[in-house]
Amino acid sequence: MPDMTVVELSRLQFALTAMYHFLFVPLTLGLSFMIAIMESVYVMTGRDIWRRMTLFWGTLFGINFAMGVATGIVMEFQFGMNWSYYSHYVGDIFGAPLAIEGLMAFFLEATFIGLFFFGWDRLSKVQHLVVTWLVALGSNFSALWILVANGWMQNPVGAVFNPETMRMEITDFMAVIFNPVAQAKFVHTVSAGYVTGAMFVMAISAFYLLRGRNADFAKRSMAVAASFGLAAALSVVVLGDESGYATSEHQKMKLAAIEAMWETEPAPAGFNAFAIPDQKTQTNHYALHIPYVMGLIGTRSFNTEMPGILDLVERAEGRIRNGLLGYEALQKLRANKHDGTARYVFEAHWRDIGHALLLKRYREDIGNATEEEIVRAAHDTVPHVAPLFWSFRLMVGLGFYFIAFFAVAFYLASRQRLDRYRWFLKLAFWSLPLPWVAIEAGWLIAEYGRQPWIIDGVLPTFLAASGLKLHQIMITLTGFVLVYTVLAIIEVWLMRKLILKGPEHLSEPAPDADGVPQPAPAG
Repeated sequence: MPDMTVVELSRLQFALTAMYHFLFVPLTLGLSFMIAIMESVYVMTGRDIWRRMTLFWGTLFGINFAMGVATGIVMEFQFGMNWSYYSHYVGDIFGAPLAIEGLMAFFLEATFIGLFFFGWDRLSKVQHLVVTWLVALGSNFSALWILVANGWMQNPVGAVFNPETMRMEITDFMAVIFNPVAQAKFVHTVSAGYVTGAMFVMAISAFYLLRGRNADFAKRSMAVAASFGLAAALSVVVLGDESGYATSEHQKMKLAAIEAMWETEPAPAGFNAFAIPDQKTQTNHYALHIPYVMGLIGTRSFNTEMPGILDLVERAEGRIRNGLLGYEALQKLRANKHDGTARYVFEAHWRDIGHALLLKRYREDIGNATEEEIVRAAHDTVPHVAPLFWSFRLMVGLGFYFIAFFAVAFYLASRQRLDRYRWFLKLAFWSLPLPWVAIEAGWLIAEYGRQPWIIDGVLPTFLAASGLKLHQIMITLTGFVLVYTVLAIIEVWLMRKLILKGPEHLSEPAPDADGVPQPAPAG
């Protein structure tokens, strides 16, 4: 039986490194397109202020990009360090999109980011603009392939279990790429990154206006951020709905836990706007229940039933029993691969073997599992409800706040009144951390809500961990936390130093479209 302390610490290690890494990724995604937009305006108008805007925000992008690369590389090594059995079991599928990400996206991004910084005097305006757009596309392609891999963990399609190799093997790569969960995750995640980039530009620009510095620079930056942010914030909510619908199709337990829906309700199900979930008693206290809303959002119909947690536990119990039949047939096939009867039984039940493996937490010889153990294993399919319930509502609440915030910003920018309302500038500045709060909450929902599965319905998390000793996990956990914390401090220090210095030092006055030198900006 697995050492659950080692498993939980391995989970904590990966969770912390993933959360740290995801501090950098959204800002990279958001800033990449914004600097491309700013440079496009520079190429079209020839006005040097847009060049300085591109350089300033591009420099902040570069700092963040470097930190994202450093933390992301370490994460990939963990698949072989802490999760070796996971890598063996699904490396045939999971490794393919990550390899493509490295070959196609990461190298594209890393190559052209050098040209972005060092090519201003070596490339024409149009050539440099193409480079900037390729950096932005590379960043988003990188996110695409990573989220394709992660989406497969949420909804494992296009693969089968091979009893001879004891591995999952790919059968349809196009199904992996066009996995509806992966596609929904991609558009939702990158839109959240765009909101983060827009809020970052809004907050820093508001800081300059509050200080009475770089007013023209700040107002132009805020105008771009307001329009880009409003489109992104609207997209996040719309695409988040699509992601939720995909979850209702393929991860019913996760959705039921998010909504703290213990019992199956008549269609369309109601929505718990507020509740205090009690997992021990499987009830909600002080629930504010809104009829019909959840069913309409989650199923997009009036008559499709959304199963509750307790019904899903019963289904899991049935899948465990079916999985035991498949597991028994697997053992016979390993002894005699020509056993036709065993092969037939295996083919009928192999998709449920993952559920049977949940019993490995309680006994090694799962074929002799007791009824009590089967029931316990079925209840293990329920993640902790309260963290998911409140994380989801925090994320959604912030999503609607961003729509309202950027709508006001867009209105003020269109009326050229951004610098007239200090209360709004202060609100913009203090709203800086909120996109990261929403994003980390969303990542928690996606990953924590999948438990106890590392690959949904296929491989339990506790079986995927490497057989490391407790002290080895503690040493690496401490080391990663220290290194990542130092990197985060360095990034904040570098960005703060550059922001306080301001954009005026980054470039010499460049000629405008008519060849007339622009005066250096004041302040």
